[in-house]
Amino acid sequence: METATEKLKFLLCSDGHAQAENAVRFVAPIAAASGAEVTLLGIIEAAGEEAPLLKALERAAEILRDAGITPELATRKGEPVEEIRQVTAGATYDLVVIGAESRRGGGPSWMTERAYGIIKLIEPPVLAVIGERPALRKIALCSGGKRYIDNAVKLIGRMAGGSGIAVTLVHVMALPPAMYADMIRQEEDVQRLLDSPSDLGRNLLREKKALEAKGFQTEVRLRHGLVVRELFEEFRLGVYDMVVVGSPRAAGPLGSIMGDVTSEVVNGAECPVLVVPGEKPRETGFLSRILGLG
Repeated sequence: METATEKLKFLLCSDGHAQAENAVRFVAPIAAASGAEVTLLGIIEAAGEEAPLLKALERAAEILRDAGITPELATRKGEPVEEIRQVTAGATYDLVVIGAESRRGGGPSWMTERAYGIIKLIEPPVLAVIGERPALRKIALCSGGKRYIDNAVKLIGRMAGGSGIAVTLVHVMALPPAMYADMIRQEEDVQRLLDSPSDLGRNLLREKKALEAKGFQTEVRLRHGLVVRELFEEFRLGVYDMVVVGSPRAAGPLGSIMGDVTSEVVNGAECPVLVVPGEKPRETGFLSRILGLG
């Protein structure tokens, strides 16, 4: 059971490339503010990469030391996704940080297959740092109105609470019937929803209060329409430094499956994305009983 005195544990993963260093620069002040213990993991994938990687790790360690953090350094040899999976399976980390680059074609950007594989495969939350951000000042937290986002609220509260960061809880609702479209007013919708006894209103209000209790400047924004399209329009207009999404888990031996909306956000965002899995539900169905997992 977590206690108030337990420190956060971050695993910062580096392949020696520039984006990995950008990830360290972004997360260093977050780790320092939260008093996190940091392990800096370098992965040597091919022969001849050891010397450049060690130099990159030393640069990353210096960035962390300048922020007041003394990191533990570790190296492994092998395929990065599998090595990170093994490291996170053998120790408890509250956050895994990776540098991620987007591949761009004629349409939206798509995260590299390796970074996406890490997010899908490992158990801990993953912060994929895309691009460069000088500081964390404004967060968009995508709320589906369900409790699987609770873990994300708790984690960012521990990571950045009390620092005056602004958090916007974003929820997308279905379009109203056309005959009522002119009656929709966002501010009125928000207050009416938060005051309502509905599950959605209670969940959003609970999330808002939890974030405010941690010192965040918090607002709720409702949008109406197709979920992914409206989220990306909010990200564009809001100019956020980080997007936070929850990932609902599937029960049973087949593991977790990232939700469609979460996958779209991860693949299309142009700023750091934090993916926080929800609680794993207990499997009590037919397959579980056959395998003796019930």
